Amino acid sequence: MPNKVGRREFLALTGGALAERAIPANAQGPIGVRAVAALMGFANDAEAQARTEAFERGLEREGWSLGRNLRIDYRYAEGDSARMQALAQELVELKPDCILAQSTPATDALMRTTRTIPIVFVAVSDPIGSGFVASMARPGGNITGFTVLHASIAGKYLAILKEMVPQLVRVAIMYNPNSVPAGGKFFSRPFIESATKLKVRPITAEVHDKSEIENAVTTLGRESASGLILVPDNFMSVHRDLIISLTAQLRIPAIYPYRYFAEAGGLVSYGVHAIDQFRRASEYVSRLLRGAKPADLPVQAPTKFELVINIGTAKALGIVIPKILLAGADGVIE
Repeated sequence: MPNKVGRREFLALTGGALAERAIPANAQGPIGVRAVAALMGFANDAEAQARTEAFERGLEREGWSLGRNLRIDYRYAEGDSARMQALAQELVELKPDCILAQSTPATDALMRTTRTIPIVFVAVSDPIGSGFVASMARPGGNITGFTVLHASIAGKYLAILKEMVPQLVRVAIMYNPNSVPAGGKFFSRPFIESATKLKVRPITAEVHDKSEIENAVTTLGRESASGLILVPDNFMSVHRDLIISLTAQLRIPAIYPYRYFAEAGGLVSYGVHAIDQFRRASEYVSRLLRGAKPADLPVQAPTKFELVINIGTAKALGIVIPKILLAGADGVIE
């Protein structure tokens, strides 16, 4: 995994790569060219490129080729709800044959804009509660896709963190209520229930901008034996470098929802294989381009999960990782 300097150099070289690959909406192509749009809730960085490349490779395996019979238009909202809605409108006006939506806010913005264009979501935790589908087996409308993690993951995160750091007394769950299901209650309820069982004081930290993140983490770090949980939330992903830096400075053990947090210096991550979701989404998009209906394609649960532990960060925090966790890890970063 490249270090931070390497990452910046990589982004400098590839920053506009995705935009360059997308054929303009007014480009002339052969008859039969199908149009796909994609609304992403994160920045156009190396992590985003890995996901879109997996999506495009999946489409190629299904017989679709950029520039020959396929056009893809990408937009990136980076956690900004107002920009998300504007970009959703912009993409719908392009009249694509199908839209890929990454995250709950992206799917919500698109649903508010169109009830006819087929939409395939990824990284959505509660599609029924969010009003996207009628049921998992029979979505019923123009939306289907792939869920990310059940609400109970918040309790599992706390259990993993407590197993790694038995002396924890208080743990905060941090999220932006504007970018997670039910304003955060979807995850906070099972978190509080688990905290009661594990005899840990639960803290709910709702944040809306960088300053609130800094205040929340700094306040948590003022007391020893504190821990931090991040659930799947695009806003947290956008600000991951800040959060990882603060937890390192304040020596707060934290658990994160995706591998790239651990790769960037976070203590531990547990969650779905994010790139795999984009690969699977390409299969649904292909079926929709060939005439299938979203209402007939069941919402699918994750099939690949991964536990990643950053040993270097553990050592810096003075944490000895239990052998049973190391044995079950899918990735260990030295």
